[in-house]
Amino acid sequence: MLECLRGSYNLGDSSDVPYGVTAIVDVRQSIHVDERLRSSFENMHVGYPMQTFERFLKAREGNVAKANKMLLDCLNWRVNNNIDKILSRPILPKERFDAIRESQLIGFSGFCKQGRPVFVYGVGPGGFDKAPVDKYIKSHIQINEYRDRVLLPEASKRVGHYVGSCLKILDMTGLKLSSLNRLKILTAIATVDDLNYPEKTDAYYIVNAPYVFTACWKAVKPLLHERTKRKVQVLQGTGKHDLLKVIDISSIPEFSQLPLNEPGRQKEALLDFKKNYFSPSHPFHVKLWNYVQNQASIARPPGLLPQPSICVTIPEPDDKSTEVVHLIESTLEQLAAAEKSDDLLNGRVAETNGN
Repeated sequence: MLECLRGSYNLGDSSDVPYGVTAIVDVRQSIHVDERLRSSFENMHVGYPMQTFERFLKAREGNVAKANKMLLDCLNWRVNNNIDKILSRPILPKERFDAIRESQLIGFSGFCKQGRPVFVYGVGPGGFDKAPVDKYIKSHIQINEYRDRVLLPEASKRVGHYVGSCLKILDMTGLKLSSLNRLKILTAIATVDDLNYPEKTDAYYIVNAPYVFTACWKAVKPLLHERTKRKVQVLQGTGKHDLLKVIDISSIPEFSQLPLNEPGRQKEALLDFKKNYFSPSHPFHVKLWNYVQNQASIARPPGLLPQPSICVTIPEPDDKSTEVVHLIESTLEQLAAAEKSDDLLNGRVAETNGN
């Protein structure tokens, strides 16, 4: 029963939450009257309701009314889109699942020194061009739900205390101006995470950042909340020195373990990492696939027809997110124009020298 979902607690010390606030959270009436919301909330908090409230409070800067609304909006989104059943609806056929894994590059490399899962994203080479957009969205949500309902509870049990968040390493190798055509799907994924999986990532470590990322980051950074800016850490080169402060060497991607003065070996290690960690045959993706298949067999006993696929509605981004997207688009367009201008100028110089 959720009649006692009421708590008073501090959001954290000043190093984590600068404003430090104690709040009373009470959404019991709204959730209690709807069995579907209650069931979805239980799936979402997996035994840690107060920590879940705390995440939404942090996401809304300690504003209780806004946090309550955000949580209720999230629960309604989950109910209306059957998110609680998404781990029993495999992406079929298997070839499509494999194609998504090979073009939406997400890998699991282990755990940090505090026991949090460490995910690696191949932002540069990821193409998102092997399946319809809705399948990529569904795949991303499946990984979120598997992380929250399976991986994080296992991590908590392993270290003997609550683990409710992860770290992400974003490899920007190969990021180009053509990334503009991926901005729509990346924005949709980010909106889903911001509104429905708040405070699930403690830090984003940016490695191998080219000038394209640097220019975009410089443009959008002033628009971001201070807490968001503190989470994003742009590391030098492969980031090995800084990553070792929080992650054991065994959980750091191979391409971040090599010295900066060996670019050839770094490139080779990156290719190996893409081939292994991002591959559908990596143990993490094999376990995910098998888990979803098993849940599907439980939800659909032998003899029954397959359950219909889930189509997820993407929440509308807020005004701040829309402004950030437009600024990124504008920055990329300016960079593309400058690059084109440089090419024309270089071509004229070469033509002049040739004459």
